Amino acid sequence: PRPSSLVPTRPPTPPPTALLSIEYNISYVYHAMYAYFSRDNVALPGFASYFKNESVEERHHAELLMDFQNTRGGRVKFQSILMPEMEFHDAAKGDALYAMELALSLEKLNFSKLRALHSVADAANDANMADFIEGELLADQARSVEKVANYVAQLRRVGPGLGVFEFDRKLAA
Repeated sequence: PRPSSLVPTRPPTPPPTALLSIEYNISYVYHAMYAYFSRDNVALPGFASYFKNESVEERHHAELLMDFQNTRGGRVKFQSILMPEMEFHDAAKGDALYAMELALSLEKLNFSKLRALHSVADAANDANMADFIEGELLADQARSVEKVANYVAQLRRVGPGLGVFEFDRKLAA
């Protein structure tokens, strides 16, 4: 037998390209929220700062995925990102609750995609990728989902107006 036939074969783990695109899309949406809450007719600097920081964090996750892909000798493939919504006002919920609910749905989407990629890595016996996802991304993502879910619950409790103003001050602190 040829030496190469002695090497066990396994299906290659797909690159985290789709997840990279999701991270960039979420970062872009958070950056739009930062711009919205910074506007002079919205003026919620705590929310603006929070979403700006979250945008940077999501972009950092994308960079981690790129570095991981490059370390393994792969090639990073970018996909188009969508233009985010630029208005976050909702007459029934108010802009703060609407934006946090949107953030929660994005964080949950990201978490589910991370879990799916982890499952693919496990199925392919790719311990390196599974360890990377667990160690660098999954626990942090679970904490993000919990934090945003708590913010949504608190915003529902405080209601619009003065409650949002006080919540914004808490975020800014």
